[in-house]
Order: sequence, then structure tokens, then C-alpha cells
Amino acid sequence: MRELTYVARHTVEWREAPDPELQSDQEAIVAPVAATSCDVDSAILAGHGFLDPPFALGHECVARVVDIGNAVTAVAPGDLVVVPWSINCGTCDNCRAGLTAHCTAVPHMAMYGAPIGGSWGGLFSDLVRVPWADAMLVPLPAGLDSIAMASASDNWSLSWRLVAPHLKNRPGASVLVVARGSIGLYVCDIARALGASAVLYVDPDPEHREIARGYGAATAETLEPLPHGFDIAVEATGRVDQLSLAVKSLAPEGICESAGNHFRPGELPLLDMYLTGVTLRIARDNVRNHIPDALELASSGKVAPERVVSHVLDWEQLPDALPEKHLKPVFVRADS
Repeated sequence: MRELTYVARHTVEWREAPDPELQSDQEAIVAPVAATSCDVDSAILAGHGFLDPPFALGHECVARVVDIGNAVTAVAPGDLVVVPWSINCGTCDNCRAGLTAHCTAVPHMAMYGAPIGGSWGGLFSDLVRVPWADAMLVPLPAGLDSIAMASASDNWSLSWRLVAPHLKNRPGASVLVVARGSIGLYVCDIARALGASAVLYVDPDPEHREIARGYGAATAETLEPLPHGFDIAVEATGRVDQLSLAVKSLAPEGICESAGNHFRPGELPLLDMYLTGVTLRIARDNVRNHIPDALELASSGKVAPERVVSHVLDWEQLPDALPEKHLKPVFVRADS
């Protein structure tokens, strides 16, 4: 089989690898049919990551089940499934507590798409081994489009988690979104669908702002701090100066969720945060725990994640097209 491999800045290529095989009766082999780039993949391809190439890329996809072990009961060959980005067993104490990004059955931070916590390959591969199929794989609900849901492995479900629980606890809260990629746009869609009283989306890209306005958000190219302006802030830029602006714009006891990968250091306005009373969370998402709820919202008809998909491209175009600057390209297998 082939796996798409990051080899240098702005450069990926197909490399041959052995076909994955079942190594236990709990496993599955899947074939990605609609895969997309995560916002952090753009930073990696631009050379801003902290891992040296080469390594297999990709951690967002809908896949078709090809083979399963004898103990697998949740999925069957032919099923379309969401493959979460992190490797998790489902039975350790952390997994049972919902902390699936911190599974103790595998090395810390084990994931697809980067050689962290072992080598698990990437979801831009012709075939992928899933070590705990019943714990990890989530069947794609009937009626949902695999292209629109290609990001349910990470960015779509993460975006649900960034705002949905807070809006449940604070109905009608106002939401500030400071972003550069798909996460912020998904947040706009979800926040409005779940009853946010106001959403302001801040992004220098005019095309992104147009999509956000289609979700009912007000938009701005840049942000000046708006003291006591918002109940909830979501930062998804990976830039500490933008995170600083977001927390400075919170109402007393406001909540800031940071989904940016901060590869570069910076300073936060800690005294302002202290005086306002800010809750700040910066974290990789325990995405497997949120995928079912995020898919349920997608099935409701209240949201339109397909509007964020910028390009639908053939699987064979991956080496040439992935390094190009696209908002959310989805690569589709011809036999899907």
C-alpha cells in the first residue's frame, strides 16, 4: 500500500509501506474514503512543527471497514466509520473517564498522522490498522455525507466541544471566535445553532469571513480588546498574541478555549485574567468521547459543515494539492 509522507517543508510524497494486518481479534483494517487536513497540518507543512520528517500524515477521515477481528462487534466490513485521531483502548481508567487522548494502554500522545507515542501511520494512507475497533470506530449515521464529515475525526468534533457544553451551561451566551482555519468556522456554525446570542468571528481572510457571515456571525478583520465583551472566547490561531486579545475580551468569569497549537512562545496578560476571573483551557481534545454528540448535531439539520469544505479533490492529487493553501480540502477515493 501507499502512505502519504511528509518529507520536507511544503513537500509530501507517496511511499510504499507493507499492507497492515490484523494483530489481534479486537482490530480492524479500514480504507479512508474521504480524508482532509487538520488546521495543524498546515503548520506542519509550512515547517512550523516540532517533529522532523519523514513521517506519515493525516488524522481526519471517514473510512470504509475492510476487515475485522473475530471479537469486533460494533462495525462490519463495508461500514462507513469515523476514525478518531488518537489511539485509545476504551477500557483503561483514563478511557473510561473520557480522557481518550491520554490512554494508558499506549505510549503518551499516541496518534495518527505524527510519530508521537509510536508509529501508527496516517489517515492519508490507502489502508490503516485500528487497534481497538469497538472502542475507537464510530459508524457514520445514515444520511450524513462522508465529505462533509471528513473532519469529524478531529476538527468538527473538537469544535462541538469548544462551545456546546458551555452554551448548555450558559444559554444565550455571547461567543468570540479568533481563528485562521476550519475550527473557527465550525464553531460559528455550532454556536449559532445552539443558541448563542451573538457571535463575532475575527480572521484576516475575507473568504473565511464570508463563510462566517453565512452562519450568522458578525465579522472583523482584526480585534481590539473588548473588555467584558464576551462570555465565551475560542482562539484557534496558534498565536499567543491572538490568545491574549481573546482573554482580554472576556466578561467576568468568562471562559476561553484555546485550540491553537502554540509552537512559538509568548506572554499572556495574567493580571488582567486574574482581575476579570478567567477560565482558560488549552488542550488536545479527547475527541472519541465527543464524536457521537457532534455527529448527532450534524444529523439534526441545524448546521451546515459542508460550507467549510473548500475543495473536493481526487485521492491521487494528494501529493500535489495538499501542500497548497486551501481552507479545508477533502480528498476522495475514486472507489468510495
